[in-house]
Amino acid sequence: MSKNWTPDSWRAKTILQVPDYPDQIKLGEVQERLASFPPLVFAGEARRLKNALTKAANGDAFLLQGGDCAESFREFHPNNIRDTFRVILQMAVVLTFGAACPIVKVGRLAGQFAKPRSAPTEIIEGIELPSYRGDIVNSIDFDEESRQPDPERMVRAYNQSASTLNLLRAFAQGGFADLHQVHQWNMGFVADSPLGGRYQDLANRLDEALEFMAACGLTSESTPQISETDFFTSHEALLLPYEQAMTRVDSLTGEWYDTSAHLLWVGDRTRQLENAHLEFLRGIANPVAAKVGPTTEPDILIRLIDILNPNNEPGRLTLISRMGAGKVGKHLPELVRRVKEEGRIVVWSCDPMHGNTVKSSNGYKTRPFDKVLQEVAEFFAVHRAEGSYPGGVHIELTGQDVTECVGGAQAITEADLSSRYHTHCDPRLNAKQALELAFAIADNLKAERSSSRINESGLKQAVGT
Repeated sequence: MSKNWTPDSWRAKTILQVPDYPDQIKLGEVQERLASFPPLVFAGEARRLKNALTKAANGDAFLLQGGDCAESFREFHPNNIRDTFRVILQMAVVLTFGAACPIVKVGRLAGQFAKPRSAPTEIIEGIELPSYRGDIVNSIDFDEESRQPDPERMVRAYNQSASTLNLLRAFAQGGFADLHQVHQWNMGFVADSPLGGRYQDLANRLDEALEFMAACGLTSESTPQISETDFFTSHEALLLPYEQAMTRVDSLTGEWYDTSAHLLWVGDRTRQLENAHLEFLRGIANPVAAKVGPTTEPDILIRLIDILNPNNEPGRLTLISRMGAGKVGKHLPELVRRVKEEGRIVVWSCDPMHGNTVKSSNGYKTRPFDKVLQEVAEFFAVHRAEGSYPGGVHIELTGQDVTECVGGAQAITEADLSSRYHTHCDPRLNAKQALELAFAIADNLKAERSSSRINESGLKQAVGT
């Protein structure tokens, strides 16, 4: 995988979406400091995630990847981390019951600071300044000093990521993730939701399952798996000077790992085959992912897979489809079919957020929740038709009670957007919308499971005759 590769070999390639640091000497000094800092995650954890994703690739698990569009320095608070972690746990419980399989929980947390932009500069009231590229690069404040890329921000992002990871590990292993507790949170949602009746049946059946487990002696005290959970982190590997500084050799295997996160992905704007971002990702041993959009051609996708996963290792590569509602049926089937025909082993995941961003009549960027639901449904329908496994979802969400995406059972309207619109970049689902989506995905997973059972039964009957 890392043949003819070094952590800085990307520097010989063309790179897009790179900030223009005015002080290159300072940039080098910051990179040297970062390279001396302790790793944020460990190689063994990344290997454990790869094993879990192998199950998702084989149809025996489901990937739930979610979190902030872009983490910020200003909103850094333990309550925000807790609330986002909590809603991911809530979604995971619903999906576990719907899929009857393990849910691989991966947060867009503890490192999701850098953002690609459609233009290097922006103009407001006749003033042109560098675009905001995420708090790890510059500030969202619109003045000349704030918009200058500052390498010291990478150190601040590292420190915030370390604190976030410390809290996430405590939550995941310290009892906060207890299945009984998470279920009670979901019961509160069911009671308060206008769609509560629709979800009551699933909640009742989960109650019965927990009671049965307790009767069998499977309690939080006797079975640690009930009160603890694995939780992994991920972010887009966009700011390569930071990623290079965080890349270390694993003492056990001799392989290179990017220790800034367990999983790194390349975005739709930076996945050019000969460019720097794929060059960097091909050499690290972490699980990696790539966004796949409506402009992706089958031949190009196969070449991308060969770059990122030349040995066809299960669990190594996730393909994140982000087509837009109404476009999935046109663009995704050919890609799924080609990957299947070529025998490539990948996790197929659905990002129903990025292809459905629109501007409201009052000027806010938003995402209609019905379009999010539609894209998820279309994603499942394509995989069902192609005989492949829909292995995950990738969602921008927050545990805060924001009003950034219109629709859902709360019936958020365009007029509501201004009341609690807090995102620094793209609109996120709030906790209730995220959980409503989880129930919808659970319905699709149950249908998928039923279809698989019917097909398996028919195959056995055919063999028997």
